[in-house]
Amino acid sequence: MERIEQHASFGGRQEVWRHASSSLNGDARFGIYLPPAALRGERCPVLYWLSGLTCTEQNFITKAGAQEHAARHEVIVVAPDTSPRGKAVANDASYDLGQGAGFYVDATEAPWSAHYRMQVYVAQELPALVERYFAASDARGIFGHSMGGHGALVTALRHPGRYRSVSAFAPIVAPSQVPWGEKAFAAYFGADRAAWRAWDAVELVKTAAERLPLFVDQGDADEFLATQLRPELLRAACAAAGHPLTLRMQPGYDHSYYFIASFLADHFAHHAQALRG
Repeated sequence: MERIEQHASFGGRQEVWRHASSSLNGDARFGIYLPPAALRGERCPVLYWLSGLTCTEQNFITKAGAQEHAARHEVIVVAPDTSPRGKAVANDASYDLGQGAGFYVDATEAPWSAHYRMQVYVAQELPALVERYFAASDARGIFGHSMGGHGALVTALRHPGRYRSVSAFAPIVAPSQVPWGEKAFAAYFGADRAAWRAWDAVELVKTAAERLPLFVDQGDADEFLATQLRPELLRAACAAAGHPLTLRMQPGYDHSYYFIASFLADHFAHHAQALRG
C-alpha cells in the first residue's frame, strides 16, 4: 500500500492509493475520501463508486463534488480504477474494450482472463483492504455511472446481503442486448450468450434472491439512451419480477458529469439512509 495523493477537503481528506492486487495480477489504484469522522478514528460506512468507460479513479473524485456530500453524511467513498493497467495487461485500440473498459466482470477468455477480474476485486479484495486499513465499518453501499452503473447493479444483485444500498446514473442495464456490452462480453466470455446472463442486470433481476431497492437516474437528452442504455428494459424486468425500482427520467440532462453532479446529493441521501439508518 502506497499513498500517492492526499488533499484536505471539507474537513476530511481525499487520498489516492496504489497497491499490488492479487485479483488483477498487478498494481491497482483507488481514490478514497475519508470524512472528518473517519479521521477521528470513528468507524464509518463505505460507499463504492464505479466509473464508466475510459475513466480512472480520477474522474469521479475531481469532477463530481462528492466530498461535500460524503463529509455531511459521514461516509467513506471509495472509487477504484475501471480496469487493470500496465504493459503486460491485454488491451485494444478501441475505447470500449480493454484498459479503461473492464466492465466489472471476471473474464474467462484469454488473454483477458489473466488480469480482468474486476468483479472479485471490487466485491471482495478492495472492501477487505479498505476495512482492514481504514476506519471503515462493514456497512457498504455501491453506485456508479454508465459502465459503472452496470457494475454497481450487477455487483449488488450477484452478492445478496453484501450491500445495504445500490444506485446508478445512466447505467447499461442490459449489456447482452446493446453494442457496448455485446462487444465486451464476446471478448471476455466468448460466443456463448448463456454465460453473459450472469453479468446482465435485466437478467439477474428475474431471479434475484434479495429485493434490494434499485435507484436509477437517467437523462432524457443522453446521446446513448436509445442505443446503449435502454432503461425501459430494466423497468419491464423489475415490474415482471416485482423488484423495487425507482427510475427517474431527468429532462434535458445528458451523459456527462454535469448530470451526475446535479443529482448526486439525492444518491448520497438514498445511501446514507440505508447505511446509517
